[in-house]
Amino acid sequence: MTLPVGALQLAPRARTLAFVALIMGGVGIGITEFVTMGLLPQIADGVVVSIPAAGHTISAYAVGVVVGAPLVALGAARLPRRGVLLVLMVLFAIGNALSALAPTYGTLIGARFLAGLPHGGYFALASLVAVGMVPKGQGGRAVGTVMLGIPIAMVIGVPLGTWAGQILGWRIAYWACAVIGILTVVLIRMWVPHFAGERDQSWRTELRAFGEVQFWLALLTGAVGFGGIFAMYSYIAPTITEVTGLHQSWVPVFLLAYGLASIVGTWLGGRLSDWSILRTLALTGLASAVSLLAFWQTSRWALPALLTVCLIAVAGSGWVVTLQLRLMSVAGDAKTIGAAMNHSALNIANALGAWLGGLVITAGYGYRAPSLVGAALSIAGLLVLGTSLLIHRRQRR
Repeated sequence: MTLPVGALQLAPRARTLAFVALIMGGVGIGITEFVTMGLLPQIADGVVVSIPAAGHTISAYAVGVVVGAPLVALGAARLPRRGVLLVLMVLFAIGNALSALAPTYGTLIGARFLAGLPHGGYFALASLVAVGMVPKGQGGRAVGTVMLGIPIAMVIGVPLGTWAGQILGWRIAYWACAVIGILTVVLIRMWVPHFAGERDQSWRTELRAFGEVQFWLALLTGAVGFGGIFAMYSYIAPTITEVTGLHQSWVPVFLLAYGLASIVGTWLGGRLSDWSILRTLALTGLASAVSLLAFWQTSRWALPALLTVCLIAVAGSGWVVTLQLRLMSVAGDAKTIGAAMNHSALNIANALGAWLGGLVITAGYGYRAPSLVGAALSIAGLLVLGTSLLIHRRQRR
């Protein structure tokens, strides 16, 4: 299948403004997904629960992503792209406003689930719109550009949101996300061109993707392989303080470096994907496994640890972009479900990696052990990818 690039040609300035609008939505999504991790103590105090219980708000958001991605894709394939993007960002703003207003723990859990529902569908449709605005052969960099929203959020929005939440109260972070959601609605309405939906598509057509072996293998590659990144990243703060021996004030420095490197990896992954999606998947997956294995050793020293974290971020973010393109390719005519399910797979990876990393720490193997778990998961993802490549070559013959 050929990705639908070049469906609509725009003047350079108009295209740039459209990308700015789409990236803005990604920034809001990135902030609301990751800022909760930095504000768990404040959230726990605010709704009168323990910190582990407050952590379930992160899980509630992830469940919303996993559930919402296929539902949006199945329902939105025939609808105008811009209109669906507007609805999704309105829902995103409402979910974050309700999170800020939540009076109890239960209502906060429900609001976080609601805020997660638009996540996968937004990035899916934004990716399809992006590849429709660029010339043929630039679809990879178009998707990579849209995906810059999350690393930008990790560099700027998440640190600012965490700081503001600690000073002004945790609810201010979710209010900020709601405002970004409304701003995105305005910018999309102004700058993103109209794209008609696929009139011949139906939910039955989209469901056919689940009958493709390559589709499942791509999902499994992401859900298992990318779990390796989350196994390490979920416990990066105690690793820096307990293993590297640095003061906790260095944790934001490492997170900032990770975010900056993710921007580079997202940009690079998009351009390498225009060269070859499958080769880029193999390269970024291998780089993830090697860098995670290296961090098991380098985490004991400050500068080597920082450099290795940057390598992990570059490899991981490049992997995300390429997986998105791979799913869009192997889904056949079900492009929307293909683009959306990448984010379901990544949130499954989030849960799997954090859980397995926590198991080895609880078992007494220390904070270096999650890096070994991460390397093992990345290798497992590469084995799944290898199976996919063998089938691909057999089909070509």
